Amino acid sequence: MGSQEGSSAITIGVLALQGAFNEHVQLLREAAQILATKDIIQRTWTFKEIRNKPELDSCDALIIPGGESTAISLVAQRCNMLEPLRDFVKVIRKPTWGTCAGLILLAEAANATKKGGQELIGGLDVRVNRNHFGRQIESFQADLNLPFLQQADGKDFDTSQKPFRAIFIRAPIVEKVLPHVSGAQTGQASLDETVTAPSRTIDENVAKGIKLADVEIMATLPGRAAAVQDDKKEKLDAEAGDIIAVRQANVFGTSFHPELTGDPRIHVWWLEQVSEAVDRRRALAAETAES
Repeated sequence: MGSQEGSSAITIGVLALQGAFNEHVQLLREAAQILATKDIIQRTWTFKEIRNKPELDSCDALIIPGGESTAISLVAQRCNMLEPLRDFVKVIRKPTWGTCAGLILLAEAANATKKGGQELIGGLDVRVNRNHFGRQIESFQADLNLPFLQQADGKDFDTSQKPFRAIFIRAPIVEKVLPHVSGAQTGQASLDETVTAPSRTIDENVAKGIKLADVEIMATLPGRAAAVQDDKKEKLDAEAGDIIAVRQANVFGTSFHPELTGDPRIHVWWLEQVSEAVDRRRALAAETAES
């Protein structure tokens, strides 16, 4: 449970080691206000910046923001946060969302990366290609049709059918969905310029309430794969070359930066997912305590 008492209280952390963490906090607050107009259960939301293990331990869910994945990884390592983050995401499996750099860190494998130059947290059975679309000057925006947002329309917020204007800055893509089997990272580690996350086993009590199925593709970017340079095309999974949002159980990742748009719809949707996940976790914990 989070740092507050009561079944309706939920604490969301935003990893604040580097990157656009403040922008996430601002959109989370706006999203919570929207949810307050539609939720049957009135939640007490707390949003906080996370820089150490005690702060992380107080959270029910976590966002890993966009920024520089290598910098976030190095700072986390120096702050002794890598293992707590891996435990949070992969062992106790609390809801986690990574945007851009956060998606890279949550991947089980990442290429276009020098050996020893990047530590991964893991949690999503995917291989990402870092900076897939090129340098920062090649950043772009695109209108996305996101079917999962159809449920994220509160009172006075009936814009679910409106395309989401996504911002891509040195963005990664999911170039391959990996099989959900133990040791799936092993084969990836042998590839050139590819790093992998260390394997972890989900806590057996947590596993009772979470079904770890295959990765679900949540969004793609039509038309962009065709513009990728030929030498990169050869490395792409034919079915997964333009995947820009994925989910596996309660771990979610996006290539783009929703936190930079001012559009809170994805944050609204994610808070709804967190609410459901936290309720399930607490119900299971209560059942276990009674048995």
